[in-house]
Amino acid sequence: METKPYLIFEQNGFLCGIEACYVREIFFLPELTAIAEAPQDIVGAIDLRGEILPVMDLNLRFGYVWQEYSVTDSTIVLEWQESKLGIIVNQVREVKEISEDAITPQLSYGRDNSEASHHFVAGLARCEADIIMLLNLDSLIRYSPKKSEESWPLSPSSAGSEETAGEAETKNLKWQINGKWLGENPKILSKRDVFCPQATPEEKAIFKLRANNLRRQGEGENGAALNMSLAVFALNGEYLGIPLDLVREFTDIGQVTPVPCTPDRIVGNINLRGEIVTLIDIRSVLNMSLNMSDAANYLSKAIVVEVGDLVTGIVVDEILDIIYLNVSEIAAVPTALYSANREYLRGTALYGEKMMAILNLPKLLTKGGLVVDEEV
Repeated sequence: METKPYLIFEQNGFLCGIEACYVREIFFLPELTAIAEAPQDIVGAIDLRGEILPVMDLNLRFGYVWQEYSVTDSTIVLEWQESKLGIIVNQVREVKEISEDAITPQLSYGRDNSEASHHFVAGLARCEADIIMLLNLDSLIRYSPKKSEESWPLSPSSAGSEETAGEAETKNLKWQINGKWLGENPKILSKRDVFCPQATPEEKAIFKLRANNLRRQGEGENGAALNMSLAVFALNGEYLGIPLDLVREFTDIGQVTPVPCTPDRIVGNINLRGEIVTLIDIRSVLNMSLNMSDAANYLSKAIVVEVGDLVTGIVVDEILDIIYLNVSEIAAVPTALYSANREYLRGTALYGEKMMAILNLPKLLTKGGLVVDEEV
């Protein structure tokens, strides 16, 4: 049976899939610039290496109300026929092969759909215990709703009234998302002209830094060839980076099963959708100790990496960003810094106003004593 690779991501608690062949790149959400007269679901644009890329909010595209963005949200760049745009998603999960026999076409709800002009969902895929909505890119990108379809769903108290959508919006009505009614706040009903107005100063700085990094990637004659992609994370208040091509996914840590008779750096095993992945804590190799102030966040986030045949999860305090760094910006490790673990570092670079250490992850995993020989 023929299979196709799909990029799986989370959005509002749902799992969605897009054919991977149409995905051009993925990065954490940067600061967006609002576009006047753009469709309701196009919430802004970014300068992506000299190309202006429109960005779509899937919540608005699906007819839900606008929600505040988070620094953990991601942007997926899609290219479909002659169109290219980004979509905002909550979390990118993985690329998964899905066979045709695991896909159920459009469901029948016992209703007449003969007048339906579009479907955003091309089908539903069964993947172990998960059901994944496979998106129809042609409808998602090209479909333009009729004027009557652009109004937002009203609360039960206003249903059936003779008010127009514009008149209803001026009142403190309750609006819905995913079937749940929201509180009375008409200001959240449309996209914002100012990007993330409720973000903290630190979060705004991160969004802006990401936008600047994406723009600077196109500067210089050979900029594309000189860039390296990094996943940036925090550990004990320090910023660290690892090559993105070694990262398989970011994940929340659920139940951890301890592994008997192993060093403290082996945190335990987690069940990652049927795959047993061992979690490791790299602090000891980097001469770091667990800060008690960060103890509440310990074992909350992990980066799953794949180096050769080794798949493991690295425990982190916080996942900060995905950046594209020009190799000319990488400096040697200062003599007085990281003196005891210099061999596990490729160099340093500035991330915002703080120094970031770039890890030599293959060497760290193979020679740092993090891999346990189970036969011993």
